[in-house]
Amino acid sequence: MLSVAVIGYGYWGPNLVRNFASIKEARVAAVCDQRPERLESVRSLYPAVKTTTEYAEVLDDAGIDAIVIATPVSSHYALASAAFKAGKHVWLEKPMTAGAEEAVRLIAEARQARRLLHVDHTFIYTGAVRKIRELVAGGEIGDVYYYDSARVNLGLFQHDVNVIWDLAVHDLSIVDHVLGARPIGVSATGVAHVNGNHANIAYLTLFFKNSLIAHFHVNWLAPVKLRQTLIGGSKKMIVWDDLEPSEKVKVYDKGITLSDDDSVHKARIGYRSGDMWAPRIDATEALRDEAQHFAACVAAGKPTITDGYAGLRVVEIAEAATRSLDANGQMVRLELQKDAE
Repeated sequence: MLSVAVIGYGYWGPNLVRNFASIKEARVAAVCDQRPERLESVRSLYPAVKTTTEYAEVLDDAGIDAIVIATPVSSHYALASAAFKAGKHVWLEKPMTAGAEEAVRLIAEARQARRLLHVDHTFIYTGAVRKIRELVAGGEIGDVYYYDSARVNLGLFQHDVNVIWDLAVHDLSIVDHVLGARPIGVSATGVAHVNGNHANIAYLTLFFKNSLIAHFHVNWLAPVKLRQTLIGGSKKMIVWDDLEPSEKVKVYDKGITLSDDDSVHKARIGYRSGDMWAPRIDATEALRDEAQHFAACVAAGKPTITDGYAGLRVVEIAEAATRSLDANGQMVRLELQKDAE
């Protein structure tokens, strides 16, 4: 059984503790947070779990196998690096690090320590994304033309990152996992409406070698919460609404047909409209499946599907997108890291 310690019991920490505590493959041995009032909540819900405000106590505990880090991104590198030095496996919240240089160093440190480095790209483990990946990989929608998403809500304003690093990283990880194509460039525009704060609204475009294009709208200042994605293919199209209680994913047999017209030497565009169907989606909580996957990979000594390289690619794009945003949308070229050999 994998023994884990959760570092950070703020917004996401309680979800991590609850899910690791619910699976038979792991147990929560400790929770660490600098705020004693948060630890009071842990003690009331999980009396058997050790609580501490000192990270060193967790690292020195030989009975703890893995460190689950849910703290601000600026602290990720230092905490994870110390965990590897202590011989622990590491689970890092998204985004992996505050920059690509730190991410590269962590991958090297994990390899040197012979420990797993996992990045919590939670959406990869949802039933919806698993189904979409299955449809794309199986050729159900044909050649993918575009990925278009809106991920907006009112808040939460982050203090240490802009809206790209907070919300767009979800879609960046999904595109990386589902489409299996690496972008060659990114362009981003955005603005901060709060003086002295980071950009709270942004528009990102990813460019690929072929005609595939991906576009993300992310916003902390919207009157409603939207989590909608369109994926268009040469055969069919997918609509994914993550806020739908049922039928989150719908597949439309709609598209265009091209026929050559020899008389005018140009293609005629026709339109095809067929049936819509909603595939069955696994309703298991994604974080539970992810926790089980992490525990199984530690036991088997193999990387998770959202390992350090997956985390690095997302950080590289977010970093380049921020440079583009600062340059008023100028495209920044990308040469993303490959998976481990």
